Amino acid sequence: MSTPKKKSKKPFPVPVRVQYDCLKCPGYCCTYPEIPVKKRDIERLAKHFGVETVVAEELYTKPTDDKKGRQLRHRKDTVFKTACTFLDREKRRCTIYEARPGICREFPGESRCGYYDFLRFERKHQEDPEFIALT
Repeated sequence: MSTPKKKSKKPFPVPVRVQYDCLKCPGYCCTYPEIPVKKRDIERLAKHFGVETVVAEELYTKPTDDKKGRQLRHRKDTVFKTACTFLDREKRRCTIYEARPGICREFPGESRCGYYDFLRFERKHQEDPEFIALT
């Protein structure tokens, strides 16, 4: 006698458990020397600020080092040498979160953030919950 076949169920979507908390980070990812942007990112910035695309490109981006693309502008930072111009220096949060570039939307690209893991490790070993490693 054959066993009745079970109905095949559709895969149940497993929620991704995020292993980091950006609210506890000083914005390491915002201090990359180059934060590349695409045409669509510049258009999003233009719409966010209510300016023409060419104006947004001039005000908020600059050529990449290889001159083949554009990147977000940086300015001096109170914690690191420089950071994205849109990083709030006191709150350590993105001031254009809704209009942030695609590369920022995708970061870190997986369920863990290496910067956050590093930060937690350093704070634990320094026995200082506010410690910020600058290396």
